[in-house]
Amino acid sequence: MVIKLKNVKKLNEMSSPDLEKELVELKSELFKLRFNGATGGNENKIKVREVKKNIARAKTILRKREIEG
Repeated sequence: MVIKLKNVKKLNEMSSPDLEKELVELKSELFKLRFNGATGGNENKIKVREVKKNIARAKTILRKREIEG
């Protein structure tokens, strides 16, 4: 739980352009993890889950900022 809270705090402190860059990096990391799993590599399902949650967190923060104006 501590890791998640630190990650959320880090994402909240980022500027919107930096957060969008982080989102792109997370999406590419997710693609690589899924690709490795599909080609018979050792897919780390926990890592995939963490990356997906971080993508959702980043999108949520960006949307919240968009609504707030």
